[in-house]
Amino acid sequence: MFEQFFLAVQQDIKLWIFFPILCAVFRAIFIYVHNPYPKFAGKRNALWECFRFGFWWGMDLNAYVFVVSLVLVTLPGLFIGVWSQYGDLTRIVLGMAYSVVLYVAFVGKMIFYNQFHDIFNNIVFLGEKAEKNNLIDIFFHQYHGARKLALLIPYLGLVFFVLRAVLATPVIPYPSISGWHYYVFNASLVLFFIGAFYFFRYGGTFWHDDKPEWDTIPAIVKSDPFLAKATVDDLIALKMLRHRRMSERMQRSPAENLAFVKPFIEERGGTVDSFKDALKAVTHQAKGPKIKRPSHIFLVVGESYSQPYFDPAFADLHIADEGKKLMNDVHTASINTTLSGGIISRPSIVGLMLGIFDAGMELNEREPFWEGTLPTSLPIQLRKLGYETNYWYGGSLSHGNFNHFAPACGFNHSYSGTDICGPKAPRSWVGIYDHVFLNKVADMIQQRSDDVPQFHFVYTTSNHGPYKLPLKDLGFDAKNIMDVQPDVLKESIIPKVMGTFWYADRAINDFIQKMKKAYPDSLFIVTGDHGFKCSELQHTSLMRREYTFRELHSPVLMFHHRELDKDSLAGNRIGGHMNILPTLFELIAPAGFTYYSLFESLTETVTSCVTPHHWVNMDSIGGFGETHYQPLTATSGADVIQGDAPYDDICAAEKCLTAYCLQRPELLRPVDAWL
Repeated sequence: MFEQFFLAVQQDIKLWIFFPILCAVFRAIFIYVHNPYPKFAGKRNALWECFRFGFWWGMDLNAYVFVVSLVLVTLPGLFIGVWSQYGDLTRIVLGMAYSVVLYVAFVGKMIFYNQFHDIFNNIVFLGEKAEKNNLIDIFFHQYHGARKLALLIPYLGLVFFVLRAVLATPVIPYPSISGWHYYVFNASLVLFFIGAFYFFRYGGTFWHDDKPEWDTIPAIVKSDPFLAKATVDDLIALKMLRHRRMSERMQRSPAENLAFVKPFIEERGGTVDSFKDALKAVTHQAKGPKIKRPSHIFLVVGESYSQPYFDPAFADLHIADEGKKLMNDVHTASINTTLSGGIISRPSIVGLMLGIFDAGMELNEREPFWEGTLPTSLPIQLRKLGYETNYWYGGSLSHGNFNHFAPACGFNHSYSGTDICGPKAPRSWVGIYDHVFLNKVADMIQQRSDDVPQFHFVYTTSNHGPYKLPLKDLGFDAKNIMDVQPDVLKESIIPKVMGTFWYADRAINDFIQKMKKAYPDSLFIVTGDHGFKCSELQHTSLMRREYTFRELHSPVLMFHHRELDKDSLAGNRIGGHMNILPTLFELIAPAGFTYYSLFESLTETVTSCVTPHHWVNMDSIGGFGETHYQPLTATSGADVIQGDAPYDDICAAEKCLTAYCLQRPELLRPVDAWL
């Protein structure tokens, strides 16, 4: 029996050895496809450490391949002869199943990195409430999903032949021993395999506390943000995420969250003794209007309407030319670097509406926020000034439960583009084509004959994957519009992505000009829901570099009114979504009007902006919890400064404030109670 065990366990070892190699191949592909470097000169040691540490870290899961094969194949085969005969075939089947899991995780990571410039993070969880049809459409049309699924066939064929060849290699014969040597050898063998499993399972150590983890990545690798991410195997990243989610689901108590919030509140002049005392920290008195009270206020949020494409570095694309006309208007004041309230759409929209960060809590999906809201709500505070508040969304309000959330937040009226434009209106999975939707919004606004001051929050949808708009029919001709080298147009997805941005830019600005002509005294605030990138551009002659952090995360932000000028925002070059609300009230509210805001107005000097996800100050920009950041003057994603993020305490406080409000639903009140 021990001889059979000795021979069979070597087959288990062979099977196990294959998977760290497969993970290394996937790591190499990821580095090759997404690397931000012109060449790998000087990266030899860092690459070696990346693969070495990744091997040991990956053993946290890969070591179980040996155990599974041992338990399911070798041990039963010692007692069941027929099972032993098919041992290698069973191992191959198990190996192919695990190979499929690794392939799916790798494909998912490649798509996720393309979209969010990161390995798997908490954004994954927000997909639970995403529009599944849209995700499927994006997978198949933007990311060539059919091709990726089809590649499973040759991939599995290759895995099958490699595993069969590996398992067919000779094994070490059982030694010819007897007597006490026989028992000592067998006992030592069992102890050796147990010890070896734990040694590999713990990443080359017998001590659990010394296991590889994010904080122990070698400094030469950690100093390079890209290689640090490449070190993490895909299943390890998902495992880290699962543990992170568990800690978030096991929320701190309200008292513990309040302890994190306390310094944040006290620094702003409030206390946490009561809700009323805490409100003092976010209470402001308007200094007096900077412009005549407008009859119409438009907050136009363009899907992925991003600042970098207004910058000189991307000028040759000519995809934001209409927006540039507005930005260059003498009556437009703009911010060069803006941080969105969320990394993806819905958290950003929630923050703009509610006046506090969503912080990944999906407040729009929480029933307490369907019945009540906070005094920081933008529509409620505008209603105190006599404005009727309207929310217009190019898609369906039922997506994300905004049909419940928006009215509870204080909007008088909420409109779905899918309802107002009719069933035959051209649409994507996300919503009605921008120009059709915005024309309908304009028509409905202009049909009104009353003199009630109006606020319109208008959110478009078209600049979104999978980029299937009929661009030629919509007027986009990449060769005539984009002044770029042929290699930029060669990658078929680039003209689709750039053309969609061009189309959205024109639709938004056509709407603004139409409303400006109809209501000359209007105030327009134009922003995007979050940053936006086209990964494929990085490998073309236009860039030949990685996007900077600013380029990844900065939506456009403009204020336009006939009484504003370039100096109306106090010379500020940085800001964020949460600065919009106080800026609006400082522009239009009478002196002494009380409003609530976590942040200061852009009509005052702003030296830093901090969100739950990222931060920016006058010199630098970076992400929450990162050990590196970038100067604002960085010209490549590879230009990093090593050092801890300077605002992690504020980021944590903002998250805890949202969690506390969620844990204390009695703080929420119906709209009428706040008016």
